[in-house]
Amino acid sequence: MLDTYVPYGAYWSTPFARWQGALAHLHSLEFAANVAATELEKRAIPSAEIDFGVLGTTVPQPHCFYGLPWVMGMMGASAVGGPTINQACATSARCLQTAAQEVALDQASCALVVAADRTSNGPHLYYPDPSGFGGSGQTETWVLENFQCDPFAGVAMVETAENVARKYGVSTAEQHDVTLLRFGQYAQARAGAFQKRYMTLPFAVPDARLRRTQSELSADEGVFETSAEKLAQLRPVLPDGTVTSGGQTHPADGNAGMLVTTQARARDLASVPEIEVKLSGFGQARAEKAFMPEAPVPAARRALHDAGTNMRDVALVTTHNPFAVNDVVFARELDFPLERMNAHGCSLIWGHPQGPTGLRSVIELIEGLAERGGGIGLFSGCAAGDTAMALVVEVTDARRT
Repeated sequence: MLDTYVPYGAYWSTPFARWQGALAHLHSLEFAANVAATELEKRAIPSAEIDFGVLGTTVPQPHCFYGLPWVMGMMGASAVGGPTINQACATSARCLQTAAQEVALDQASCALVVAADRTSNGPHLYYPDPSGFGGSGQTETWVLENFQCDPFAGVAMVETAENVARKYGVSTAEQHDVTLLRFGQYAQARAGAFQKRYMTLPFAVPDARLRRTQSELSADEGVFETSAEKLAQLRPVLPDGTVTSGGQTHPADGNAGMLVTTQARARDLASVPEIEVKLSGFGQARAEKAFMPEAPVPAARRALHDAGTNMRDVALVTTHNPFAVNDVVFARELDFPLERMNAHGCSLIWGHPQGPTGLRSVIELIEGLAERGGGIGLFSGCAAGDTAMALVVEVTDARRT
């Protein structure tokens, strides 16, 4: 069990934009550094407060070899170092755990986690191979080819969802019911301006040089306005399958950030000092080969055990759910109501930029708990390689005790 805290309000996310959309022209790390510097300034938190950083990113960008030190340098915090982490869709949770451990071990007093990805315009890589036919090498289209096949399991991501749907008897209709529920939750949250609790809206999209405003986003771009009638018209992606395009997320671009620190510093840096946000536990798990959507269940159980709590004490849950199947299985196995999961939306609806996806879900979990006066929250999400990570947060509000 860790004893680390997030200053209430010291986190942010850009809107997420569908791939090849409004953010496709931006270098993900340069953009993330620009957003982080701006958001910290809005909160009157100087970069001098930060003595450790963690960068989470999964899609290579030019000069990404320099990772976290480059990002901190662009922010004006050139004395701050730290790792760059890629754990596929579990990247954000791993970054938060790394930051929390550094603070808990007294190796840092205030850590900044930045997660950023651009699935748009994914790189096309060439790997030299002198022993290849005629000296030719190997090529890889980073984003598309890794969507299409797990080299160990030998299947595409959607096939892992079909395997889990078959194992648990999850029908297309049940998946569409979850999609409708999640879309309704997101639409209600947007109507109530929930995203403005942590997101700058309208959001000024800069040009590629980050010098002027190129366009403006009033909300996430690429959200599919769905209905039961529209979903009923969709057919499964795979022959004899159950998963339709309406039951899975879409690739996106964006970034997010969060501070992790000690209890005393969290109180000093919080926008509302009476609200305390504690990172209580983390968990990791790996499911059977080619059963990725099942992995969040054991990861959640391990995080709860690490936090010294159980599912009966959990008030809210957020998930990274690239497939509706994920939430169906999670709700069944952990006996948690689907309606109390992802109360303000989720990656199934607002898209999946990979690295920052989980961080936005954790932010929404914190804000959802704060909105209701506190409580214990759980985030869990799957990742490539049939893995998952989960974490537990505890929010208390001294004004309501």
